[in-house]
Amino acid sequence: MPKKIPQRQCTGCRTMKPKKELTRIVRSPEGLISVDLKGKSPGRGAYLCRDAECLKKAKKSRALERALDISIPEDVYAALAAGLEAADG
Repeated sequence: MPKKIPQRQCTGCRTMKPKKELTRIVRSPEGLISVDLKGKSPGRGAYLCRDAECLKKAKKSRALERALDISIPEDVYAALAAGLEAADG
């Protein structure tokens, strides 16, 4: 029997993909939002494709804010975009 691959939903495009193909955005217990490259940081997490378009969709629909249960300022979105670029490359 093959091992089951964990699936997660991208908050931007709403498609289910294997967990390893997505980037985890985490809200730490202190309330800081960051890109979790290892996928094991403590806190509430949401997943995004490694695509700037998915981040734009999540920002426009406020899906990332709902998933993390926190208001996200504009400068944090800019930092997330840079973090996604770093995770992709």
